[in-house]
Amino acid sequence: MTVYLHEEDIPAGLFADGADIAVDTETMGLLTPRDRLCVVQLSDGGADEHLVRFGPASEYEAPNLRALLADPARVKLYHFGRFDLAAIDHYLGVSAVPAYCTKIASRLVRTYTDRHGLKELVRELLQTDISKAQQSSDWGGPVLSEAQKDYAASDVRYLHRLREELDRRLAREGRTELAQACFDFLPHRAALDLAGWPETDIFAHV
Repeated sequence: MTVYLHEEDIPAGLFADGADIAVDTETMGLLTPRDRLCVVQLSDGGADEHLVRFGPASEYEAPNLRALLADPARVKLYHFGRFDLAAIDHYLGVSAVPAYCTKIASRLVRTYTDRHGLKELVRELLQTDISKAQQSSDWGGPVLSEAQKDYAASDVRYLHRLREELDRRLAREGRTELAQACFDFLPHRAALDLAGWPETDIFAHV
């Protein structure tokens, strides 16, 4: 298992054609227009993870990464895809769909708990403990520590396996089509966030 760090873009042909890609992002904070995109993490479910770092003066051209994320033949796997889709759209200018979100799937099938974070999902479904100690670290610094790189890689390392288990549970509970409808709406939810409705439920009566 190796974590590869790339600067500003990925090499052409990094992943096999048609492979679904787990995706995550690290930013300077939670306000997308203010807090710049620093790192994009990628995994095809194999032994290695790839991190793409963007500097403070980046123009986010990244033609290979943008083509990968925009590829309609590849499902992009996220955990809380709403945030990642907004960051990718805002900084890289692409809609990184079709999407699958493990947090949405978890909320639809793990109704016996209110704990739907990645750490909890990986612990329960895959019997593996992961550290979230670097979650709030400075992702915009000139050097990423080994701890940061391992943390960032762990955010995409397990998503393919989580999808397999969550898909089994969605089918068991008869909620596969409902989940897919939620995934299909995700880019629109991200667009609402970027347009100024981040905390407003526009479907609510009041």
